[in-house]
Amino acid sequence: MTADLLRRLAPEVLGVLARRSGDFGAAEDAVQEALIAAHLHWPAEGVPDNPRAWLIQTATRKLIDAIRGEQARRRREELAARLTVPVDATDRDDTLAVLFMSCHPSLTPASAIALALRAVGGLTTAEIAAAFVVPEATMAQRISRAKQRLRSSGARFALPAEEWTGALRQVRHVLYLIFNEGYAVSTGPALQRTDLTAEAIRLTRLAHEMLPSDAETAGLLALMLLTDARRPARTDASGDLIPLDEQDRSRWDRRSIIEGIRLIDAAIVRGELGEYQLQAAIAALHDRAPRAADTDWPQILALYGLLERMTGNPVVSLNRAVAEAMVHGPAAGLKALDDLGDRLPAGHRVDAVRAHLLERAGQREEAARLYAAAAAATTSLPERRYLTTRAARLR
Repeated sequence: MTADLLRRLAPEVLGVLARRSGDFGAAEDAVQEALIAAHLHWPAEGVPDNPRAWLIQTATRKLIDAIRGEQARRRREELAARLTVPVDATDRDDTLAVLFMSCHPSLTPASAIALALRAVGGLTTAEIAAAFVVPEATMAQRISRAKQRLRSSGARFALPAEEWTGALRQVRHVLYLIFNEGYAVSTGPALQRTDLTAEAIRLTRLAHEMLPSDAETAGLLALMLLTDARRPARTDASGDLIPLDEQDRSRWDRRSIIEGIRLIDAAIVRGELGEYQLQAAIAALHDRAPRAADTDWPQILALYGLLERMTGNPVVSLNRAVAEAMVHGPAAGLKALDDLGDRLPAGHRVDAVRAHLLERAGQREEAARLYAAAAAATTSLPERRYLTTRAARLR
């Protein structure tokens, strides 16, 4: 509970400090120190009555100490005076501003995503490193360089309207990654983290409210809602994974489905079609089907074809191969995989998909071998259990 609370409050506290000080990097360092202090003190002393104010006060003290240790006397005293304001003036939620600052144009895309995932998404450096498939030390250096770059660029903590468009593509990508990490946790014992999916949806709602005419932001929000609607049916009582075609669809969240369909239907007719709109349209076709057998796979295959041509993303190509199998049979899906060759994405999912198609084609022995290989490669324990069970059933 304490960890969830700190994860939720961290971007709000960072927003307060960054807005007051104008130094995003130093503010982020101070907030991290405050979070460490909370981890050390709260379990023994109890959670304060106003945990947000406690974190702001602690982080502010850390930031003032850093300023006094690094800057000339006149400047540090002026800045320290700006920071010493009453705690009851901290009700403003600057989380979205923190997100846009994390995606500042001065940063490379990789650095912006890493910084935003930590500052807003609440992911640890280790979790971000796992998502990028790099060593934790490498990711720590990347985040540190991103903060230094923000500091040297003179970036101000604000949301100037003229900079929204430039940062918006990156902001959407970061929100998408945060949601994906929450919906399918990349490592550890849990299949999903509802705190991350909920925060990604909340922030995307804020972005959509800020720019209601942007069709891609609406499409992203629709995609999240339509995907998250299936969450109640994705696991059984033991927390084990249930694949889409075996889920009890009566457990899906109808309210989220209705809202998501309304958003994507409106977005598609509004302007230029984008990748999140296409993904949302695919999710809507799944969610509209009352049974797995009723799924409009020919339309899904057509949409994946458009998405593949638009993005060139090998993960999309992998999904298209599955759709190809659902429309034209497992042999066609396997041929689509073979045609991809070295364009296939790295990781266990390729083996899992190929195993599934081989199983449908009746090649049980090879399917079992690939299920086992995929199980050995994944770092998600629920996925490992699922894939191991699939392999065992074919032997």
